[in-house]
Amino acid sequence: MLINLSNHLSDKWEPEQIEAARQEFGSVIDLPFPPIDPNADESEVSILAGEYVEKCMAIFKFSKNGVNAVHTMGESNFCFTVICKLLGKGMKCVASTTERVAEEGAGGEKVSRFKFVRFREYGFN
Repeated sequence: MLINLSNHLSDKWEPEQIEAARQEFGSVIDLPFPPIDPNADESEVSILAGEYVEKCMAIFKFSKNGVNAVHTMGESNFCFTVICKLLGKGMKCVASTTERVAEEGAGGEKVSRFKFVRFREYGFN
């Protein structure tokens, strides 16, 4: 099971990303990313991150295939704290990698599109 903890719900992912997630993890569950107050201090962010780690652990209790990970993308301090806490519990964390494709739009505007490439695991190698 892959828990998608990001601002981009999986129903908006490219077909290639959904397929990669299903092949590697079996299923995808969305856990919407919380709003992070820019004025929050480190303690507040840590508390919120702890709450989301517990939510992830509770969701994993329903996993049937045993291949579990959390896809974490969003506000940097929150993501870092969530990832550290999850890694400390022995959980796998991943990010999605993309290739930036720049195109020229109407009126000469540059439009960037991001094409999914793969999931990359977080870790301390």
